[in-house]
Amino acid sequence: MPTAVAIVNDGNVTIEQSNRSPQSGHRTEGPVESREKSAVLHRSLSHDPFRVVSGEGNYLRLSNGQNIFDATGGAAVACLGHGNKRVRQAVMDQMDCVSYCHSLFYATAAAEDLARLLTTSTGGEMVRAFFVSSGSEAVEAALKLARQYHLEKKPGEPQRKHFIARQQSYHGTTLGALAVGGHVARREVFEPILSINSSRVSPCYTYRGMSSVLEHETAYVRRLEAELEVEFQRVGPDSVAAFIAEPVVGAALGCVPAAKGYFQAVRRVCDRHGALLIFDEVMCGAGRIGPESTARFSSPLHAWQDPHIGVVPDIMTMGKGLGGGYMPIAAMLANERVIDVLQRGTGAFSHGQTYQGHPLACRAALEVQRIIAEDDLVANVRKQGVLLGKLLMDKLGTHPAVGDIRGRGLFWAIEFVSNKTTKEPFESTEAVAMGVHELGMQDPYNISLYPGTGTVDGRRGDHIILAPAYNVNENEIRHVVDTTVLVVKHFFRSALENLRGTNAGTDAFGVSPGGVFSA
Repeated sequence: MPTAVAIVNDGNVTIEQSNRSPQSGHRTEGPVESREKSAVLHRSLSHDPFRVVSGEGNYLRLSNGQNIFDATGGAAVACLGHGNKRVRQAVMDQMDCVSYCHSLFYATAAAEDLARLLTTSTGGEMVRAFFVSSGSEAVEAALKLARQYHLEKKPGEPQRKHFIARQQSYHGTTLGALAVGGHVARREVFEPILSINSSRVSPCYTYRGMSSVLEHETAYVRRLEAELEVEFQRVGPDSVAAFIAEPVVGAALGCVPAAKGYFQAVRRVCDRHGALLIFDEVMCGAGRIGPESTARFSSPLHAWQDPHIGVVPDIMTMGKGLGGGYMPIAAMLANERVIDVLQRGTGAFSHGQTYQGHPLACRAALEVQRIIAEDDLVANVRKQGVLLGKLLMDKLGTHPAVGDIRGRGLFWAIEFVSNKTTKEPFESTEAVAMGVHELGMQDPYNISLYPGTGTVDGRRGDHIILAPAYNVNENEIRHVVDTTVLVVKHFFRSALENLRGTNAGTDAFGVSPGGVFSA
């Protein structure tokens, strides 16, 4: 059995596991050019990653000569693909103006213009924007702002220091963001130093959360609403600062949209008890789910603007698709209710970072957002997303190892199971999702498929995510799906061949003959 290799959970965290199954043909070391010992503290210390030498459009060229189709935009980041000349020129122009100035003393047109664009895109629901360098930092800022809001409102409520989130959630790697998140494996190492002022309720996850096929979505939502109410009562309703959730869950669960009416129910509970509602749109926002147009929002950008969600948060975060990976940038936006309290109170937000509002990052994001708007790319996300979902359902929906296919826009996931009837997941030691990803990276497939684990309980459960660029076309969508189908079938066919070559009653994945490979 091979020794320890890396299992990437969400693109932010790497856990070392052993007992890796051999049939995935996983890579144990990088290409020849990068075998010299690296001085970089990479995600894994057991091997160096492939080295990218260039990127153009949907492709990343590696130092070993491979051209990888980036079907995931990295971590749902590269929404315009790679090498966009307009964005590159915008950053160069900004460098000719000013590359950095301290936000305590100075403002820049880049930050002001981006803030204006984003607040306008919310229809005026959000009135201020705060720019940082990562989604984790944006969530940290949101948590701090929620706390400060309750301190400064009249009358003040200093007892409000508790945050409620959801199980199998992920909000970042910094300690505050990690503390509110609900992914067991990611929290485990740092549990002793995480804040205890948070708790979690069940996610809105119809595939596994609904008690039976007979339970209607409406009844399921009522049950989740009741659970949230019970949690408010348990911790003390006047001690809760905010409830935080992703409108469409990203890496932790794999592109799980909420049931209809769910967030309206959440809003009712929060309003009843005076708690704020925070939406984490770092992964699912900035047009990624292709929110549908309405009379109020003719060109929607944010996930909460989609009528399927239909709830306005008090505070929201953005990242990934905000700057498309051209510069590190994320944002927190707040509504007038929250900002008005600070203006009437201290008149300041008690938080700041050296690189907040960085001119180059803001200018890159501004150009990315202008391109998305001018080229009507959210409409293309909707159009190509429908095709992507349909093709995945048609070509993989009946595969015995595929338990669920779900998503919105260009944000889709495939959840793998060892038994389609019972929904039993594979054991985490088998690293199925990572195995599928690694096989996809090999010739002749040459495709990046984003792996995720802990789907079921924070430890077990495997899925892969597809999140191509917003400007992808129909032929490219068909290429992504056809290649993904070949990779999935190859991976599990190899597992079945491994089973037939053993004398044991279970296969290399610990699946009995009556499980996934019996079909």
